Amino acid sequence: MTVGCDTHPMARTERARASQLDEISKQIIEQLQLDGRRSYAEIGKAVGLSEAAVRQRVQKLTESGTMQIVAVTDPLRLGFARQAMVGVKCTGDVTAVAEALSQLAAVDYVVLTAGSFDLLVEVVCENDDQLIALLNQRIRTLPGVVSAETFVYLKLHKQFYNWGTR
Repeated sequence: MTVGCDTHPMARTERARASQLDEISKQIIEQLQLDGRRSYAEIGKAVGLSEAAVRQRVQKLTESGTMQIVAVTDPLRLGFARQAMVGVKCTGDVTAVAEALSQLAAVDYVVLTAGSFDLLVEVVCENDDQLIALLNQRIRTLPGVVSAETFVYLKLHKQFYNWGTR
């Protein structure tokens, strides 16, 4: 769930969607953040609903895009030894560059920012050679990209997705 500036129509839409969540839906989300494999029956006991009612709510939450249920992996254990954050400075339409970057298989995270960089892009590569090729042949050559500064991950210290709801 994202919340943005009130003046942008998309931000108002997203805030409205977030405010439509009742306490039971929020509790279901929190249960799944603790353990995404938890059964609907277990969740139902925790939030006071039947298994069928929980299943229906989870389906609505996923179909609306409010929530995703995914397996989070450790890239190192899957053969991706090089992770990096790339700060990208752009000219022209930043959203067009963001969309182009989002299409790259090695890119798993794209954020439009306000600050030194227009975009922050997380990449996952098998090795340094693949990272160099990605930077030189795919990212820096995109129309609108002025520069790309790479921050190579030495160690991932914390990564959690259990921040709950509001």
